[in-house]
Formats: sequence, structure tokens, C-alpha cells
Amino acid sequence: MAIDADCLVDRRRLKRRLAWWQTAAVLAAVLALLASAGRFGALVDRAHIARLAVTGIIVQDDDRDQALAELADDSATKAVLVQIDSPGGTVVGGEVLYRRLRQIAEHKPVVAVMGEMATSAAYMTAIGSDWIVAREGTVTGSIGVILQAADFTELLDRIGIKPETVKSSPLKAQPNPLETFTPAAREATQRVVLDIYDMFAALVGERRKLSAEQLTEVADGSVFTGRQAQAKGLIDALGGEDEARDWLESAKGIPRSLPVRDVELRDTEEQIIDLFGGRLRKLVFSEMLSLDGLISLWHPDL
Repeated sequence: MAIDADCLVDRRRLKRRLAWWQTAAVLAAVLALLASAGRFGALVDRAHIARLAVTGIIVQDDDRDQALAELADDSATKAVLVQIDSPGGTVVGGEVLYRRLRQIAEHKPVVAVMGEMATSAAYMTAIGSDWIVAREGTVTGSIGVILQAADFTELLDRIGIKPETVKSSPLKAQPNPLETFTPAAREATQRVVLDIYDMFAALVGERRKLSAEQLTEVADGSVFTGRQAQAKGLIDALGGEDEARDWLESAKGIPRSLPVRDVELRDTEEQIIDLFGGRLRKLVFSEMLSLDGLISLWHPDL
């Protein structure tokens, strides 16, 4: 009888251990599902509105680009709110955002909500949406492109330094702080800047349905308040996210009851440091003009 009792006790202990491991296995499976639930961390594929924050200096961001590509294909994402608070950034950074938002808009509505500032490349981003709302005091516009360099030749001459350059042609590495900015180099650089400007202005005219006269008036680099921008056709309405949600419901049938989920992205501080650090190095070591390096920016606070 004692042996039977010991066997019974051992059997109960074994069952408890098996139960513990079964619980642990279930818990591990749940955690795995949570980890793979997607960028929004949802337990289920629940209908929602995605909110993307575009802040600070805009640069090309592969992680953000991938997130937007996923939003276009995500059936649970019914609309996208783009919150913009930025002075602009690189032309390429704004262009990539614009193109990606237009791809999303082929499948679901996209609304841009401007904060304190949405200028230059940030405005290029905004026109990728279907509808733009801004505050009365929002600063926007600054439709234009800029490339800046410096001429250190006179300073170097005064301190007795004479740079020597060997290159394949006179226009290579121009503008260059170690060489005089020649008329031919200025003309070549101006052609590049104007070509990118024409692309930017054409997007604005197409997306905002502006006449040639209206486009000439707003695409001169000027900035506007939200009220001025609305009067000139650069935005659709004044307000914030509430007004954006109202438009989504009335114009697109997206219920206000849907939850809003933030698109989580990695910090872009390192990219911004790389951008301007790289420009400083090019300023010192020549070849300031890089192929993707034109800036569409309004008074960055660096």
C-alpha cells in the first residue's frame, strides 16, 4: 500500500509539472503573437486610423518608407492622418514622402494636419494627402529650393594658403569653397536648382489645382499663415485633428468611433546629424553639391 501511495504522489507531481509547462508554452505562444502583431502592437487585426508624425528636419528614411508601404496594404488601416510640424528638409526626403502618401491614397483616404510649421519639403509632403487642414497661425508655404556654399579663397589668400585642385573638368566639384565660383559654375548650378524647383512647383499646381497665375503668386518662396494659405488655395480648411476626423467621416465615411494608432518609427536624430555633418564635411573638403543634396527648408532651428 505504501508503494501505491508513493506512485500516486509521484503521478500528481508529474501532472503538476506538465500543467506548468503547458501553461508556459501557451504563454510563450501568446507573447510570440504579441511580438508579431505588427507595427501597431494590436492583439487583433482591428479597424483603425493610422497617425504618422512628420517632425523636425525631413530626410530620407527607409524605416518610415517601409512603414508607409505596409500601411498601403494593411486592410485594417482605414485612413491615414499625417501630423506635420517641420521646416522642411531635403528635396529627396520630401519627394519620397509625397510619392508614398499618393500610393496610400490610391487605397484609402489621407489627411494632412499641419502644426506650428509645414514649409518647403514639409509642404511637399502635405500635398501628398487628399485634404489639408492647418491652424490659423500655422506657417506654411516656402515653395522653393536652395543650395548654399561659401567662397574661402580670399581668406585663404590672406593667411598664405593656396589650394591646389586637379580635376577632369572646370565644373567638377562646383560650388567649392576652395575655388572661385565662376559664372559658368553658377549657371550650371542654377540649372539644377531650377529643375528641382520646376518639379516642386508643378506638383503644387497639379495637386492644388492652381492656375499658372495663382501658382506664380504662391511659389516664389514666400511663407504664409494658415489663413493666408487657405485664401490662396494651398490648404483646404482651418483646424486640427478634430476637423480632419470630421472630414473623414462626412466625405469618406470613416467613422469617428475608429481608434487612432500611432505609427511607431525609430528616432531620426542620427540621420539628421549625418545629413548636416556630411554637409559640413563637404563644405570643408569640397563637393558641396551632391546628387540628392538640394535643400527645401525654411529657417531650421539647428
